[in-house]
Amino acid sequence: MKHVIVFLGLIFLTACGSLKNTQSNNPPDGPDGLKGNLGRTIVDSTSVLEIMNFLASDDLKGRDSGSEGIEKAAEFIEGIFVQNGLKPYFRTFKDTLTNFEKPAYNIVGVVKGTDKQLQNEYIIIGAHYDHIGILTPENGDAIANGANDNASGTTTVLELARYFGNSKSNKRSLIFVLFSAEEKGLLGSNHLAKKLKEQDLNLYLMLNFEMTGVPMIDKDYMMYVTGYGKSNLAEETNKYANKNLVGFLPTAKEFGLFQRSDNYPFHNEFNIPSQTYCTFDFTNFNFYHKVGDELEQMDFEHMAQVINNMIPVLEGFSNSPEQEIKYY
Repeated sequence: MKHVIVFLGLIFLTACGSLKNTQSNNPPDGPDGLKGNLGRTIVDSTSVLEIMNFLASDDLKGRDSGSEGIEKAAEFIEGIFVQNGLKPYFRTFKDTLTNFEKPAYNIVGVVKGTDKQLQNEYIIIGAHYDHIGILTPENGDAIANGANDNASGTTTVLELARYFGNSKSNKRSLIFVLFSAEEKGLLGSNHLAKKLKEQDLNLYLMLNFEMTGVPMIDKDYMMYVTGYGKSNLAEETNKYANKNLVGFLPTAKEFGLFQRSDNYPFHNEFNIPSQTYCTFDFTNFNFYHKVGDELEQMDFEHMAQVINNMIPVLEGFSNSPEQEIKYY
């Protein structure tokens, strides 16, 4: 199905442009008591829609790793990083995969921490931006747009990058990563985890976002974390969110989701808390790896709420004086 593509420059200006004009010396709190730099909703459904409209468009042909479509997505992500003051973690934003036969890139940007000591500790905030490309046609549609999987997680990370790139409200340094070749077997995250381990990165925490496009059904929490019982991440997340934001989803444990997303290579390499936030609960979305994973299925208000709720959580993790998240 064809989507109306928002002109790229317009997206950069509206969804991802600098927020500095709205800042003040004594900024008021954001919604729900968020300590933000804006006297309005920090993220709204309009900006979420504008990013999703590009990432899940037919023009990107399902964002298969090594394809022209995912190259467009990579350039789009780089543009958002540049517009919001992120710096390349490496020489450029593109981190070329060494374990994939075609040219493929993780996109890696950093917001340096403001504390002279804590800035040497890093939190990775990631999501994969690739999908599975072209499939056997169904009702004349062959493009697996991957709106929920994982344009939604990518959008979450980009909006968080936009916020912290402008607010600079993090004492620890934040690395924002969009991974390629997750669908090929976690290749992008495997590549980067090994590379950063070899460079002896002082990794404090790895937080990954996967399939956050639709709300869960009949739950008293908004998200779950994979590997729920392996650490106190859920408890600490709820503390900073000041609500029951994260809960336990038994089917996530049953299907081994902890081992099936881009958090897992960082767990293996660094043995520090590395977990994925998700709102796909196996009952609320019927188009996993199908051509029906389209923009029209997404709940943009829900996505904005996820992002806004995560901002004080990330501020809490990045500014706490000591390590709070621990493996059991």
